[in-house]
Amino acid sequence: MALLKYKTEPVGNESLDKWELLGSGGFGEVYKVRHKDFGFDVAIKILRDGVCPFIPNEKALHNEADHMKEASCEFVLRLYALYHGCPPIRETALQQGIVMEYMRRGSVQSLLDYLRGPPPWPLTFRLAHEVALGMNFLHIKKLIHHDLKPSNVLLSDELHAKIADFGLSRVSTSALNSNRETTGVDGGSYKYMPPEAFEASYKPCRAFDRYSYGILLWSIVTGKDPYSVADYSLVALRIPMGDRPDLEEIDQTKADGLEEIVKLMKSCWDKTPSARPEFKECLEVTENVLSKHRKGIRVAVNRILKRLESPTSNEHSETFSFPHQRLERSESNDVVDVGFIATQMSSMQDSVSVPAERMIDADKAKFVDEKKKTLIQDVSDVMAVVDELDDMVHSETYSVIEAEKTSQGKMRALYTRTLRSGGEKVKAAFYDALKKHQPHLVERLGG
Repeated sequence: MALLKYKTEPVGNESLDKWELLGSGGFGEVYKVRHKDFGFDVAIKILRDGVCPFIPNEKALHNEADHMKEASCEFVLRLYALYHGCPPIRETALQQGIVMEYMRRGSVQSLLDYLRGPPPWPLTFRLAHEVALGMNFLHIKKLIHHDLKPSNVLLSDELHAKIADFGLSRVSTSALNSNRETTGVDGGSYKYMPPEAFEASYKPCRAFDRYSYGILLWSIVTGKDPYSVADYSLVALRIPMGDRPDLEEIDQTKADGLEEIVKLMKSCWDKTPSARPEFKECLEVTENVLSKHRKGIRVAVNRILKRLESPTSNEHSETFSFPHQRLERSESNDVVDVGFIATQMSSMQDSVSVPAERMIDADKAKFVDEKKKTLIQDVSDVMAVVDELDDMVHSETYSVIEAEKTSQGKMRALYTRTLRSGGEKVKAAFYDALKKHQPHLVERLGG
C-alpha cells in the first residue's frame, strides 16, 4: 500500500537507535526507540497479523494512523510518522508500524497498580476531566474509540492524560444525520463494554464510549479493577441484567464534588444508550469538580512524581488515605487564607501517619479491626504475612488458611481463627507484618 496520504516518507531504521521492547501481546509489540534526528525517544507500535478481524494488518495500521492524525489534540496521543523496516532486536520480516509519542509515565492502569489504590483527589479529578476532554474531541471528529479503559489512557511527564490505542477506532458513518452510528467491527475489553454490546447484532455507536467512560471513572476513583473476579461469561450474563461496579466502594462524603462524579458515572453506565450524557455534558460536571481542587493539583502531582522517581523515599511517613471531612469554603466560595494549607491537604487525599515504630499496640489493633473489610479484599500476599506471625498461628489454622484458594478466603480464615480472639499483641504483630510486605496498602488506609 502506498503511503500517499503522508507528506513525509516513512521512518526507517537509519533514523532510529536504542531499541527497547516495552511490551507485547495479542495486539503486537510496542518499542521505545531513540529518534536520531528528533533527538528524543519515541514509541513504535507494530500490529501482529490478524489483530483486527477481517482487516488486513497493513490497512489496520493505516486506519489507526489516520484516526490519530484526525484526532490530534492535547489530550490524545500524538502521531509522528509511519515506520517501515525490521526491528533490529528481533529477526522479523519487513514490517510497518506507527511512530508516536513515548509516554514514560505509563498509563492510568499502571499508576493505579503502583499506588495500589486511587490517586490523590486533585489528580483523580484532573484525569477524569482530561479523559472527557479527549473523548469529546474524538466524538466531535466523528470517531468512536471503542476501547476506552485505564490502560489506554497514557500519562505525560506531568501526569496529564492522553488517550491512546486507536486499534479499534472507527469513523462514525452516520454521525451527521442519525443516532445509529455504526462501525461494523466488534471489539473492546469486556469489563468496559455496555450491555447492548453483548448482543450478537450490536453495532457500536458513540454511546459505547460514554458507557466505558462511566466504568473508567469508577476505576480511577476506587483504584480498582471492575468485577475483579468475574470472567467474560459471567460479565456477559450479568451486565445486561443490570449489574454494575459496586458503589459501596465509594464514600461520597470524602471529597468535595465526589457526589457529582458518582452521579455522572451512574448516568454514563445507564442501560439505555440514549440516556447516557454526551461528553460535552460530562465536561460541565468534571470541570466544575476540578475547579474545587485546582489549588491542590501541583502538590499532589509533585508527591506522586517523587514516589515514582524514588519509590522508597518517605515510605514510612506518608500516605494517600481519604480524608473524612469535606472541604470548607467561605461564603464567597473562595478558600479562606487561614485554611489554605488544610484545604490542600484534604484535596490531596493526603494525611501524615504515625511511623510504625511509634504506634502502640492498641493503635495497631484498632487499625486491624477498623480496616477488616478492606484488608480482606485487598491483602494479596497473605501467606507471607501469616509466616511472619510464626507460632501465633496454630498449625491447624495455618493448614486451613493455606488450603483456601483465594486471598480473600485466606484473610477471612485468618481473621476468624486468629485475629478475632488474638488480642492486641497478635493484631499488632499482624499490622507489623502487613507493613513489611504491603506497605503501600497500609499507607493508603492511613496506617
